[in-house]
Amino acid sequence: MPLTDRFADHVACYLGQSVFSDPGAHVTHFAGLPTDPARLAAVARNVMIHRLEGPLFDHPIAQDRLHHDAETRYLDGILRLITDRDPAPLTHPRAPADRFVGICRDFALLHCSMLRHLGVPARLRCGFADYLGPDGFHCDHVVTEYWDDGRGWLLADPQLADPRIAAAWRVDFDPMDVPRDRFLVAGRAWRAIRAGHADAAAFGVHPPEEGPLNGERFVAHYVRLDLAAVNKVETLLWDTWGPDPADAPLDPLDPLDSYDPYDRAALLTEGAIDLPAARRLFTEHDALRTPRTVLTMAPFNGPHESTLRPHPSDTPA
Repeated sequence: MPLTDRFADHVACYLGQSVFSDPGAHVTHFAGLPTDPARLAAVARNVMIHRLEGPLFDHPIAQDRLHHDAETRYLDGILRLITDRDPAPLTHPRAPADRFVGICRDFALLHCSMLRHLGVPARLRCGFADYLGPDGFHCDHVVTEYWDDGRGWLLADPQLADPRIAAAWRVDFDPMDVPRDRFLVAGRAWRAIRAGHADAAAFGVHPPEEGPLNGERFVAHYVRLDLAAVNKVETLLWDTWGPDPADAPLDPLDPLDSYDPYDRAALLTEGAIDLPAARRLFTEHDALRTPRTVLTMAPFNGPHESTLRPHPSDTPA
């Protein structure tokens, strides 16, 4: 849809890089990129491998790569690892052994950064996909949301940009136009659960039998992550914060101390986003605002505190 005065400032906000998506000195590696969003998704896909994709590529992923790459929070660090392993242009597909070992958030962050660099408004969205797990289960996931002048905001899943991956998950839609009933932004999932239309146990990490990473607390954690991403604070998925960060996403049996911040955040992020209101809630609410120091519940390296680079929302408004 054409930009109107009402939305022009909103959309323009997502043209600039964030602290997390800024390529820094590695912006030189963005030379020669294609301008089409789908081809950019393929570029991101071909320099990364998901930590669970080793068997699909017939490539045993080294444990040190899992531990080291998993906590590379900022895009300049991701690009440094990619280009140190293979200095070819980013448009040159890497061998599996030379790829950055990441997760969905990393594919989306690189895709988002390249889109912003080329003048396409883009942002990360955190939520749950019904196409990455068993029937009826919604797997935690991160995708790109980018602006199309003809249609408005579209969801894209750069992790699916390799036809082998799309086929492995039996995906039957265009990865550059993910249906919004196949990927639920966290606020929409939360609102469905709160209304009794969805079971919180059906939302979490796939496979759910790996641990208690599913349920109400986990979805609340993703509501907070998505509000942060809408505000261009694109943390690691295992960065957590708030009044009780140590158990925020991890114990689905304990009730939340308060549902109010997540209800408010979900209302602002489940559909068309009122960006000024989302900014106010994010910067003014202690349970939602991303502080300078977070607790990183790292799956490989164990829980530890992480001090983030300064970002616009790390102090109260």
